[in-house]
Amino acid sequence: MDFSRWYNSVPIFTRSWLTGTVVMSLLERMGILPGEFLILLPFKFVYTKFQIWRPLTSVLFYPLTPQTGFHFMLNCYFLYNYSVRLEREHFKNTPADHLFMLIFNWVNCVILGALFNVPLLMDPMVMSVLYVWCKLNSDTIVNFWFGTQFKAALLPWVLLGINLLLTSSAKYSIIGIIVGHLYYSLKFMYPTYRNTPSLIETPQFLKNYFPDIRGGLYGFGGNRLDNNQPRPTGGRFSNWGTGHRLGAD
Repeated sequence: MDFSRWYNSVPIFTRSWLTGTVVMSLLERMGILPGEFLILLPFKFVYTKFQIWRPLTSVLFYPLTPQTGFHFMLNCYFLYNYSVRLEREHFKNTPADHLFMLIFNWVNCVILGALFNVPLLMDPMVMSVLYVWCKLNSDTIVNFWFGTQFKAALLPWVLLGINLLLTSSAKYSIIGIIVGHLYYSLKFMYPTYRNTPSLIETPQFLKNYFPDIRGGLYGFGGNRLDNNQPRPTGGRFSNWGTGHRLGAD
């Protein structure tokens, strides 16, 4: 498969997010965009100097240096891998719900980033999406470094531990986990436990612009909310950080 065919096959929201991240980071690396104007801090500039782009660019931009290049590629891998899975599987028939999840997580990453002085939000945003996928597929076995395997529910915490060892800071990962858990709890967990409607719903204008396509999404524990439709099957997972269902061949 050539690049253009692969690129066009990526679902629209993941493709837009990944493209914005790569392009903005490269433009800053080439000196076309000033990095100090792309980060979230100082947050007061958003409302005192009307630099209203900062909340968005701080999610897309990541400074590229010889020291950060590998971490950037890992972030892009996780962004693509888990956002694509959510968009193709859990939100396959409800694209507006996937977009709303991204918006919800982004807004909360911005809020927590401003409160805890986090200048770059790529790490928390990617972690929040990864966390949602891991909770919805908590019993999936993922393959990690050196042939290790464990349930997907543990993956965010394993990555948190690795970040703590490699960077001596877990703030970025913790913010992502908090945001992801907030969305998952309000959208899936609490309504399932209480047998009530979801506490957060996708705004109707998003539904109008990105209408549902036959069927629904998956609820708590990976159960489909609309049991009349068969569950879509995902692709074969072979790389580390990917997984398969328990009991599967």
